Amino acid sequence: MKVLVTGATGFIGSHVAKLLREKGVEVIALTREDTNTSVLKSIDVETINGDVRDFDSIERALKGCSQIYHLAADYRLWVPNPEVMYDINVQGTKNIMLAALKFGVEKVIYTSTVGVFAIGPNGETSNEESSAQMDDMTGHYKRSKFIAEREVSKFLDKGVPVVIVNPSTPIGTMDRKPTPTGEMIVDFLEDRIPAYLKTGLNFVDVEDVAMGHWLASLYGKTGERYILGNKNMSLKDFFQLLANITGKRPPAVRLPYLSVLAAAYINEAFSRVTNRRPRIPLTGVRMARGYMYFDCSKAIRDLHLPQSPVEKAVEKAIAWFQDNGYIASTKLRGE
Repeated sequence: MKVLVTGATGFIGSHVAKLLREKGVEVIALTREDTNTSVLKSIDVETINGDVRDFDSIERALKGCSQIYHLAADYRLWVPNPEVMYDINVQGTKNIMLAALKFGVEKVIYTSTVGVFAIGPNGETSNEESSAQMDDMTGHYKRSKFIAEREVSKFLDKGVPVVIVNPSTPIGTMDRKPTPTGEMIVDFLEDRIPAYLKTGLNFVDVEDVAMGHWLASLYGKTGERYILGNKNMSLKDFFQLLANITGKRPPAVRLPYLSVLAAAYINEAFSRVTNRRPRIPLTGVRMARGYMYFDCSKAIRDLHLPQSPVEKAVEKAIAWFQDNGYIASTKLRGE
């Protein structure tokens, strides 16, 4: 079997490409010309220069492929030019779906996000039926992915066999940018997090997320959405987990939400002048107002999604950040 993977150089995408190769699948990766593709070449993935915003390049890459794994996305909490994010996340997704329709592919696995779901009140879990409206979307990333899912639904009506997966907060190796979550881990290990907010997330091993994509191709039903997640944890408990692994002290001070929000407004206003990424992204603070907890039972039941210990995923992430120079001197407990 031959498949097209977009976003294969990204955090989740690189794990998906690696897993597919381990399963004996021939992988074609659509990559931009200025992207480092050495990791993909090391696992025998063929790369074709292109961009999801360029329909002709998608057509070139898709020839002979029976499935598409569409993971390419612009994921940032702060963007100086939001139009680029919408072009990639919305128009890019439309282009992939148009190509899938034209070539009659057998299945499309579309990677969305749990950010498109409504957040449960008072720490209650949300699931695939937790419908939200555009006004519920915080920041351009969530809005763009919300619009993109609507576009995907239109192509479902046209007969494109799409299965949607919604990863929560993945943790693990090869977080090269790093993602906002990976950056939070690095900041903790470099003693740059003196305090925390009252919020929570659903964490999952990125390798389980990759497996969830593969399982969705095998068992996922067209038109269905599956949350790929694992463990709901407060931010305080997550920092305590990092402390338990590394021997570092967790932040003991919980900051009032409104004071952090005010600081984020000031920081972002300064960033607009300097065009430098803010240390306190306003979108991130707004998202932290509620507990982003999710019920992953549908994917566990229908896709047989594995639930590897989040603690092990954190250990792997820390070791990878160490080995790749993201952390100056931190050592795991016991080293």
